[in-house]
Amino acid sequence: MKNHAIIPIFIPHRGCPNDCVFCNQRKITARTDDVTPQDARRIIDTWLTTLRPVHYQESSGKTDCKTVEVAFYGGSFTGLSIVEQSSFLAVADEYKQKGLVDKIHLSTRPDYIDEYILDNLSSYHVDTIELGVQSFDDDVLKLSNRGHTSNDVYEAVRLIKRYGFELGIQLMIGLPGDSLESCVMSARKTAELQPSLARLYPTIVLDETELYEMYMRNEYVPLSREEAVLRTKEMYKILDEAGITIMRVGLKSTDIIGEGGAINGGTYHPAFRQLVEGEIAKERIEPLLREFILCNDVNSESPRQKVTVYSAGRWFSNMIGHHACNRRYYTDNYPSLDITYSVDNSLPDGVFRISSPDS
Repeated sequence: MKNHAIIPIFIPHRGCPNDCVFCNQRKITARTDDVTPQDARRIIDTWLTTLRPVHYQESSGKTDCKTVEVAFYGGSFTGLSIVEQSSFLAVADEYKQKGLVDKIHLSTRPDYIDEYILDNLSSYHVDTIELGVQSFDDDVLKLSNRGHTSNDVYEAVRLIKRYGFELGIQLMIGLPGDSLESCVMSARKTAELQPSLARLYPTIVLDETELYEMYMRNEYVPLSREEAVLRTKEMYKILDEAGITIMRVGLKSTDIIGEGGAINGGTYHPAFRQLVEGEIAKERIEPLLREFILCNDVNSESPRQKVTVYSAGRWFSNMIGHHACNRRYYTDNYPSLDITYSVDNSLPDGVFRISSPDS
């Protein structure tokens, strides 16, 4: 059974008159046409025939999904007029009241939250509000033309929590004026606010954006992939240790129209999350190997010692690394060890242990 599925409804650049330097929502969402409430209904129906076929009297043999969530992505949902917000939410809430959908989820800007808006969202039984915070550094926000300040974030979070919505926070890495220190600060500020979920997006230079023009004028230098992974890794660890669910790390390939030069610079990678989690795995496994060598007096004169590294099943590929890069690293740097890899599902995600036949 699939435990949790999201039905995405993209509303490209709707409800947001602001032009952030990095933003080209039509490329980011891979959509070009406006979406209507009728379109939303068709999208939900299409997904539900697969996710919950029993309700549609289909004999597909598939099991109903445990939790189904309708999510409005793409623009700043609460920047739409209340009438238009309500027309979309009424469709989603109709399915929720029938038990076909379990949750309603939307994303918006911190400065598009007030009591009037939240009263309306409550009336349509919205569950989750994600805020596109991007950074808690006011200089970075200004250089990125975000149009809001960190104080707007704190006020939006205060109201969202007061109303009892589930909170999500989105952060970006490598914006103009950004640094490792400001990224880490943003992650720590996020952890202090205790959202239920977070997303981490390295900045990507897209065509037809002000950031692209800055890039072409050499006024903005994208992060190298290595630096983007480093910064994201440090932020990930802070959020994970705070118990925050990290729903996304980097954009998926299906999120972007990759037509010709739509993506510029080397920051984008289709498996960016695995790059980050693989680095975290290496960072945590290497001390275990060093300790094993020290405690067992292993040296270059000793026969190769057999050792097995264990992880939970969901982190096995991270333990090995993208394209087996971690495995090659251990082989090259620990020639005195004969390392194999296995699954121990009693381990939490991101936790590792090692053992040997003699231990």
